[in-house]
Amino acid sequence: LTVFTTALLLCACASAPVSLEGTDRLLQPGQALDSFATVRGNRVAWGGVIVSTDNLAEHTRIEVLAYPLDNRSARPQTDADAQGRFVVHRAGYLEPVDYAPGRVLTVAGTLEEIEAGTVGEVDYRYPVVRAEELHLWKPRDNQSGSFHFGFGIVISN
Repeated sequence: LTVFTTALLLCACASAPVSLEGTDRLLQPGQALDSFATVRGNRVAWGGVIVSTDNLAEHTRIEVLAYPLDNRSARPQTDADAQGRFVVHRAGYLEPVDYAPGRVLTVAGTLEEIEAGTVGEVDYRYPVVRAEELHLWKPRDNQSGSFHFGFGIVISN
């Protein structure tokens, strides 16, 4: 029982999978666009659902539909309202099958630039984060995040 309790407490104290230290936790993608001249170079932690992944000559470009991060785990809260889109630039190659549309991602990095693009036929401006850290979340399979523990008795003939 002591070992179980200790393990449970350690899990409860586990840190987020990306470093949130030194990040502007209040700044969201839409706000970054509105005040880019003053926030360029800020370190942010954002996350959301991957829309697309493209490997370019010198980096991988990931388009993300942003959602607010959970304060404890930094996992995007996809049941909340979306907060616009942003782009991640990560040096080198990332496997597009792993970083596929629909996967959930958290990134920590520096606001680098604004990139012009389109969403459908609508012009769109994306804040770009130069990724220092990425965390690709495993699917939850509709789990509520709760923990269940129990004992059972099996009777057979």
